[in-house]
Amino acid sequence: MSLDQSELADLERLVQSRQEGHGLPGEFYRDELVYRADVERVWRRGWLFAGHTSEIPEPGNYFTLRLDTDSLIIIRDDEGQVHALHNVCRHRGTMLCEEDCGTVGRIVCPYHQWTYARDGSLVSSPGMQEDLNKSELGLVAAQLQELEGMLFISLSEEPPDFEEAAAQVQPFVRPQGFERARVAKIVDYDVAANWKIIWENNRECYHCNVNHPQYIKANFDHYNADDTSDRIQAEIEMANRRSEEKWAREGLAITHTSTGMAPFPDADRDLWYSANRTALVDGYLSESMDGRQVAPLMGDYTDPDVGTLRVRTMPNFWNHSSCDHAVSTRILPAGPQRTLLRVTWLVHEDAVEGRDYKLEELMPFWQLTSEQDWELCERVQKGVQSSSYTPGPFSTYKEYNVDSFVRWYLQQLMKPAAGTQR
Repeated sequence: MSLDQSELADLERLVQSRQEGHGLPGEFYRDELVYRADVERVWRRGWLFAGHTSEIPEPGNYFTLRLDTDSLIIIRDDEGQVHALHNVCRHRGTMLCEEDCGTVGRIVCPYHQWTYARDGSLVSSPGMQEDLNKSELGLVAAQLQELEGMLFISLSEEPPDFEEAAAQVQPFVRPQGFERARVAKIVDYDVAANWKIIWENNRECYHCNVNHPQYIKANFDHYNADDTSDRIQAEIEMANRRSEEKWAREGLAITHTSTGMAPFPDADRDLWYSANRTALVDGYLSESMDGRQVAPLMGDYTDPDVGTLRVRTMPNFWNHSSCDHAVSTRILPAGPQRTLLRVTWLVHEDAVEGRDYKLEELMPFWQLTSEQDWELCERVQKGVQSSSYTPGPFSTYKEYNVDSFVRWYLQQLMKPAAGTQR
């Protein structure tokens, strides 16, 4: 249900109450009105990362995802094409697929056995009149785009331009070989925190030194202008030079060479996508616990020293990829104070668990880092519900991306909500 004029006025007053350079008022993390506005004006309007094509390699393979009241089936048809279909029977509205994933020959409604082909077309409607026009009663499709094995959907009739995003991101991700990777493991999380708290945590490394002992051994971006010593700066420059010379031979390019996290999102340019490649600390070939390569090289890589690839798309996806594996995180809001997260580990298409890699070596780096973050986010959610909570100022050294995220979010929130499907 769209917001009425009174609710829109309340929302605008709340937006205007935010002090520049500070966090969001507590209502943004707990109120039903704000959650409804988020779903309507942010989540139903942009491109959402759904998953990887490698999750559904064969015809009939599918997975489902849910955004608020909308459930969708992502399925591969008999011709190998992928579709995003609303998980709703065209007869009486019954939900069709209850499982998170599976394989079907046909999609059959459990209520009255209306039957749909893997592309969503209606093929059988037992008990109905003979003149029923089946061609008009296929499952409703959502917009879907594939980018190098990454699947994006939109519930909007007029989503942002996808080709521009693809042209910018594709050169970075192509060498990783997402489109021909194998899923090694998927872990789902139900986190008791608002989705914006999840993103604010992701967009700064202010907390990393104390809370992420694994991450800071492998990466430089927890250093900023206020705490980068001459020794650390020399190490960063040496890693960049080494990488630039080597990666040039591989057809790769280093794109983030400074201290701190790469800027994203860009609130001033309204960009919802970003990708970059950065050098790892000397001695680290992979974001593994000790920096060793723990699986076969992915994609087009012929040398393990390729740093780390990072991809992000607002409002629900980030990926960290090493030479030997990739880790994708998908977030979906499930209420004002609840977020569903899915973390997926990908490896080379021919890699075999137990022979070419071990999950106990592949997973801990990002599993620990992720779970450390989820615990922090839940503690933030508890805190912002306090009557004493007042947003504090952002660090210009360490929280510039959080400030940019907040500004990006508020811009999306106050745009007209035209073009969303109901």
